[in-house]
Amino acid sequence: MKPTKKNSKFDLDLQYGQKREQRVASLLGADKNKIEVKTERDWWYKTGNIVIEIECYGKPSGLSVTESDYWVHILAIGDKDYCKLFFEVPTLKRIVEKYKDKWRMLGDNHASKCIIIPLKDLFIDVEHILTRGEDNEEEKKVTD
Repeated sequence: MKPTKKNSKFDLDLQYGQKREQRVASLLGADKNKIEVKTERDWWYKTGNIVIEIECYGKPSGLSVTESDYWVHILAIGDKDYCKLFFEVPTLKRIVEKYKDKWRMLGDNHASKCIIIPLKDLFIDVEHILTRGEDNEEEKKVTD
C-alpha cells in the first residue's frame, strides 16, 4: 500500500512488521538484513493457504526483490503468533515457481500480486523441491 497522510493503516502495518522482524532477528541472533519476515494474520487459518507477495502496484516486490538469505513466514491469529515457517530464499523461490499460475491480487487496494500455496502442500513433494536447482549440487555429490 502506498502511504498517504490519510492512511495510517500503512504505518500501523509497518510498525507491526518491524516489531516482528526485530523479534525474529533477536531470536536467531542474526542481522535483520539477512532475514525477511512476513506475517500473515488470520486468513491462513480460514483458507488453509499462505500467500507470498511477488509484485505490488505492478512492480516486483516481496520475494521477487528480497536480498535476504532467509524468509520467515509468521502465521498469526490476531496479534498472537501461532508458528514461524523458516525458508532459505532459493528454496521458497522454487516452491513459488511451482505455484506461479495460482495467484490473486490481494491486500489493500488489491495492489499486491500474491502466489497462493496450500499449507499442506509445503510438506508434499519436498524431495522434488529440494533437489531442483544448482544450490544443491554439492549436497547431491556428497550423498551419491
